[in-house]
Amino acid sequence: MSATRLLVLGVVRRLSQAHGYLVGAELESWEAGQWAGLRSGSIYHALRQLAKDGLLDATEVHEWPGRVDYAINDKGEAEFLRLLRTALRVPDRRPEMFDAALALLPALPKEEAVALLKERLRAMEDERARIEAVMSESPRPGHLTELFDLRAKQVAGDAAWTRGLIGRLERGAEPA
Repeated sequence: MSATRLLVLGVVRRLSQAHGYLVGAELESWEAGQWAGLRSGSIYHALRQLAKDGLLDATEVHEWPGRVDYAINDKGEAEFLRLLRTALRVPDRRPEMFDAALALLPALPKEEAVALLKERLRAMEDERARIEAVMSESPRPGHLTELFDLRAKQVAGDAAWTRGLIGRLERGAEPA
């Protein structure tokens, strides 16, 4: 799954119709280059590929030679929601996927977002238990013990943050 694909679909969806520069400007205002590794070239490539895949409708603007406006279609809407739900539900070691999902969280009803985050939390708790079980099974060299300990603490920290987000949403906070 690609954070660029999710973000570009999400921004076109938010804007209803957009050209490449507008999508890039929106993502730049989110500083997505910093946390998702986006570059303008990858945005234009994603727009063309999403249109080729039948997820975006592309319309050439005759008054502006070379400009193409994009709009999400039903197939693109379904793919966007699938990507968003998966990124929220399934812990992924690539943080840019979850970051993209958080940036697009308002696209889902709050109740659905909370349910997906609870699924994510259960998966993280299972992962932490698995890591701790592996650590206790047999002695490992110190550097591997440190690696497993780091991963267990990362998962625990992510789980704690996720619990906090779920609590904020359940208490009425709106996704920004």
